[in-house]
Amino acid sequence: MEPEEKENKQEPFAPIASFFCALRFLTVIPVRWAAERDGQLFPQSIYAFPMIGLLLSSIGALVCWLTAMIFPGNVTVFVSVMYMSSISGFLHLDGLADSADGLLSARPRERSLEIMKDSRTGAMGVVVLILVLLGKYAALTSMPVEKVMLAVFCMPLAGRTAILFTMALHRYAREEGGLGGLFYSTRTRYAALGGLILLLLVTWLAGGIGTAATVIGVMAFTVFWFGNFCRTRLGGVTGDTLGAVCELTEMSVAIGLTAII
Repeated sequence: MEPEEKENKQEPFAPIASFFCALRFLTVIPVRWAAERDGQLFPQSIYAFPMIGLLLSSIGALVCWLTAMIFPGNVTVFVSVMYMSSISGFLHLDGLADSADGLLSARPRERSLEIMKDSRTGAMGVVVLILVLLGKYAALTSMPVEKVMLAVFCMPLAGRTAILFTMALHRYAREEGGLGGLFYSTRTRYAALGGLILLLLVTWLAGGIGTAATVIGVMAFTVFWFGNFCRTRLGGVTGDTLGAVCELTEMSVAIGLTAII
């Protein structure tokens, strides 16, 4: 164990600091406590990803419920999709667009990785962004209004759990390192297992065994399909593709739930 890891383990407030580290990275919620330690806390903060997902799911369900009391169903869905996109500062949508530009460019691995680092968004990125957002909107508007809240509750937690599973199954693709690589550690598979257990329990309690099976099945399919695609094209995953798998999982979960609710 590295000295920094020993220090973090002995620090009595390390779990709280790690939670806030993950909260700062995954959301726009302005929590600055212990921000100066983020560089040390990134690897162990992945344990907090499922809890962050549950927090975002709970807030999303509340936003959906409050909006539905005032506005019609289409507006409720629009507000819910806007919430899920903006709560991360559009970080995951940015990763989705960059991933689409690189992965769909039909260029060699090195060039694809360069394209993904470019801050400019190309035509493929724009098209995929539109399709994913339309997929979420279409799926949610096809549900009864009273069921939209359940779907919105499941989507963020499933998306953050998908990030962990993608990290657990695939190596980081950039040899020079990157932001996403800072979260990799020997703890990744344990964090992914914890996220799966939380996702199973929460979705089962919220919607029953059918909802839990659908959410986990759809998430697993998305992670395996997209992860293998990234491995084939890039030799692994990057920070951008981790954001992309979150967005793709949220959309897939919404579509999957239309079959049962």
